[in-house]
Amino acid sequence: MSYAVAPAETRSMVALVAPLSGQLVPIEQVPDPVFAQKMVGDGVSIDPTSQTLLAPCDGEVIQLHPSNHAVTVKTPDGLEVLMHIGLDTVTLRGEGFVPRVRVGDRVRVGDPLINFDADFVATHARSLLTQIVITNSDRVVKFEPRLGTVVGGQDIALDLALGDVSEDGTVIGGVTVASEPIVIPNPTGLHARPSAVLSTLAKKYKSDIRLKYGDKSANARSVIGLMGMSVGNGATVQLEASGPDAEAAIAELSEALRTGLGEEGAKPVAVAASIEQPEISKPAPRPRSEDPNVILGVAASPGVAVGYLRRVQQQEITVSEHGGAPNEERRKLEQAIAKASQDVEALRAKVHGQGDPKKSAIFAAHQEILDDPELMDTAASAIDKGKSAAYAWKQTYTSQAEMLSKLDNALLAERANDLRDVGDRVLRILTGVTAEVVTYPEHTILVAEDLTPSDMATLDPTKIAGFCTVAGGATSHVSILARAMDIPSMAGTEPRVLELPEGTPAILDGSKGRLRLNPSTEEMERTQQRIARVKERRQRELATAFEPAITTDGHRIEVVANISNAEEGAKSVKFGGEGVGLLRSELVFMERDSAPDEDEQTAIYSAAARALEGRPLIIRTLDVGGDKPLPYLPIPHEENPFLGERGIRLGFDRPEILRTQFRAILRASEAGKVRIMFPMIARLEEWHMAKQMLEEERQSLGVAPIEAGIMVEVPSTAVMAEQFAREVDFFSVGTNDLTQYTLAMDRGHPKLAPYADALSPGVLGLIGMAARAANKYGKWCGVCGGVAGDPQAVPILIGLGVKELSVSAPTIPSVKAQIRTLSLADCQRLAEQALAADTAEAVRELVPLTED
Repeated sequence: MSYAVAPAETRSMVALVAPLSGQLVPIEQVPDPVFAQKMVGDGVSIDPTSQTLLAPCDGEVIQLHPSNHAVTVKTPDGLEVLMHIGLDTVTLRGEGFVPRVRVGDRVRVGDPLINFDADFVATHARSLLTQIVITNSDRVVKFEPRLGTVVGGQDIALDLALGDVSEDGTVIGGVTVASEPIVIPNPTGLHARPSAVLSTLAKKYKSDIRLKYGDKSANARSVIGLMGMSVGNGATVQLEASGPDAEAAIAELSEALRTGLGEEGAKPVAVAASIEQPEISKPAPRPRSEDPNVILGVAASPGVAVGYLRRVQQQEITVSEHGGAPNEERRKLEQAIAKASQDVEALRAKVHGQGDPKKSAIFAAHQEILDDPELMDTAASAIDKGKSAAYAWKQTYTSQAEMLSKLDNALLAERANDLRDVGDRVLRILTGVTAEVVTYPEHTILVAEDLTPSDMATLDPTKIAGFCTVAGGATSHVSILARAMDIPSMAGTEPRVLELPEGTPAILDGSKGRLRLNPSTEEMERTQQRIARVKERRQRELATAFEPAITTDGHRIEVVANISNAEEGAKSVKFGGEGVGLLRSELVFMERDSAPDEDEQTAIYSAAARALEGRPLIIRTLDVGGDKPLPYLPIPHEENPFLGERGIRLGFDRPEILRTQFRAILRASEAGKVRIMFPMIARLEEWHMAKQMLEEERQSLGVAPIEAGIMVEVPSTAVMAEQFAREVDFFSVGTNDLTQYTLAMDRGHPKLAPYADALSPGVLGLIGMAARAANKYGKWCGVCGGVAGDPQAVPILIGLGVKELSVSAPTIPSVKAQIRTLSLADCQRLAEQALAADTAEAVRELVPLTED
């Protein structure tokens, strides 16, 4: 690593006066991770005894939250001082708060900003603690919060040391540090996910950090800037940082880049073996059809739709090129971005509350775009040249989106659509133009160059039968939303679809990525009848969903759900679920910058238990590693991550995380019928170690014992099922992993994945071993992998001796209905035939699927 000393640093000191009287509290002790982990910025908190928020400094009011509970003042030095009264006070919607200033007002130290009713706020919000935070903390070299009691408007609450500030707002001074050349090991280069991880790491530091690639350079805090460099696998890059913590920043970020930023499949490469400017592998050629009445594309969302094509017309927003004073235009843009951020956060919270983590992650990505410094810096530069805020912003995001869309990397190109969506949202706020709401007739199949997540939010599923887009792919955010909304769709279609006449009749098969044009009236009617029969069957199944799943000869099978949170648990109850066979606790640890603490986990698990209204809840302990890395839990490089520190093994290596989760699960057991399950148990010693740790935590808490079981997902566990069955309380077979480990086929491999079938006789034999051992010792064996809901697998699994099937909540009614048509004797005969079969295809032929 090389070092270069920057010019001598000149520091100026800023003292912020306490805006309230009360007791000063370190920001790290605030019971809210957003503030305690300094996600908004560094600062200090006050437990107030007064009821008027005062200006802590001279400056300009640049933001006043619509709920009047938070205000930001910008100092002459350019510091942005956010004051946030209470915790979760946004939910009060302004009640109890009276603003004394407006955006644009000039204030002096001690001027009143907001009056609030302390009694009302204290009884209706989580806390009165008021945070004073520097939102652009990168300008501050040193924070020195005071301690003790302060008088508002008089005593100092926070001393700040500023470094010299460059034109782009970053701190200079200290040393400039450059890393050694680093070879990018990520299989598809710095696409969206590793770029986001690098950006998050860079935001921890005050220094200006840039990534250099050839003659290109980008702000390491900018996801868009990083993606825009189109850094591919094997490319050689270099990091450079200038500022007070440059050395620490380069040390951490260099190692993170070298080891792949937590992405599975990234293998560190020696610099000598690198290629300076490698080409990124281009996306697969777009499928084409020789039949003029068939259009091919990528299967995006399963299902069949019958209807008539309608083209989507994109709304064009016109803007004035020239604006007012640059300060005024910048303030307009900052306010519009802040309002858009609030709107996106509200959407994210809404879908998160609906129990849909995938949709929630989409809007979290949109929030990341709004926070991207590259967009704001580029737009501000245009504003300084006399452009209006709307013109500067539109030029910035459209050019960035165009640049991304042209990259020869499908993952990066798909993110251009998210950038346009976010950009349009801000532009509408700036111009006051509302989104056009288009009404489509029933049986519409939408055709578009592309759609955005915001477009999806306004679609009427009673009118839209399906849609196809020229852009995008199966991994795009629009495709994820389509699957969540149960709308058949295809993406990456042939461009000629945009030239088809309005009203063209068509049948769209989202499962095959196929659009059939101009079908006969009879063919459309037959397809509609088939769709109607499937819908009617589902309605019949739903009507009997709360009846037990008992075979015709009196054998009961428990049908439960796989869930991620309390909301999904409540939904499973409505579908007739008899409990939860798998709560994937790793999702509690994802989409965040640090691990959840014991209290937070306890609250999440307790809520899930209560949502089940007394039904059993099985919580699988943290199962990450392999294909599920966590950015804040880096795992040393492994040649084969699927055979490395996964599941319980990672827990043993990080016992503080595992013990914290044990305590949270044990505490949550007082809220319902909670059981615990350990993943990736391959040796009996691992079971003993996990059980001993659990018992130690149970005794320290003084709670009652809970049932403990294991995942059967490693062949050795199934082979040793008798030894395990003597000790565990239950088995749950994870067929996804068991299949890949048994067949030595990565289930995500582009060529081998189709052959990784859980109905392979070899896999079924291992499931049978586990079920027989469990039944012999009076225990039970369930299946929680994807095959548990497969209608061709259900009778075979029952015949093998499986007592519980854990499936996705919407499939519970159909699985229970199917079980009621089966007899145990027939299932056992079918299982014997399956075990004697030669191939998975032969097993599937034993249970042919009906047309419906």
